[in-house]
Amino acid sequence: MSISTTIVKDKVKSLAIGSFDGIHLGHKKLIDYLDDQGILLIIDKFKGKKLCTNQDKFFLTKKEIVELDFKDIKTLDGKEFLQFLKKEFRNLKLIIVGYDFSFGKNRAYKANDIEMLSGIKTIIVDEFSINGVGVHTSLIKEYLKQGDIKKANSFLGRNYSIKGKLIKGQGLGSKELFATLNLECKNYFLPKDGVYATFIKFKNQSYKSVSFIGIRSSDNNFSIESHILEEFDNELKLHEILELEFVDYIRENQKFEDLNKLKNQISKDIQKAKEILKDKK
Repeated sequence: MSISTTIVKDKVKSLAIGSFDGIHLGHKKLIDYLDDQGILLIIDKFKGKKLCTNQDKFFLTKKEIVELDFKDIKTLDGKEFLQFLKKEFRNLKLIIVGYDFSFGKNRAYKANDIEMLSGIKTIIVDEFSINGVGVHTSLIKEYLKQGDIKKANSFLGRNYSIKGKLIKGQGLGSKELFATLNLECKNYFLPKDGVYATFIKFKNQSYKSVSFIGIRSSDNNFSIESHILEEFDNELKLHEILELEFVDYIRENQKFEDLNKLKNQISKDIQKAKEILKDKK
């Protein structure tokens, strides 16, 4: 087993180790201790939808991202794991972990054991809290499941966003209602079904929008749709990657049997989103 990076491993003097899903405010406290050549060593045994991809993590931190498959290291004793790191990064001088970090087979070793076993200086970062509540990925996901975007964003220190490719929609919006961009998003943890005030980003531009996540009443299919609230003249191609940034939750989904009632509700949603996004950029 070896680690592959785009930078010279002998130049790496500091590692921050963890899963870093979401790159929330607690993670940033660890990342702040890295030097210019420091990297994020991602160890993620959790499968399923994530708050951000490794590409997002690089964009958010401007740090090299290295991911170790948990299956490759789960049988290593704690000492063996640290020896592996020392072999891969021969000039490693600093390891940064969170207070609840554990490692080695059966998670037998804790953060306090790293420096004693390896001789490498270790910084253990305390839990980061907001108003007495510890900032954790699991809690951010719970807020998103509840549609509490403001709390999730406060823990992240940014607006939660997902990326997806532009796909062909029903065509009903542009003909009968309001034109929308339809996204296919397979990799990200999605917030609660509903209507949101959002920004949609593409081609280095950001536009105020109102977005829908959930089962469409028109055809009973799941969809992610965004209606742009400002004038724009970009031509978009199918499968182009768009980013959807969530600002606030507007309402739960409703089933409409009458197209006029749906149109009236969308008009109200648009007005509400404009009010929420009025002074935001």
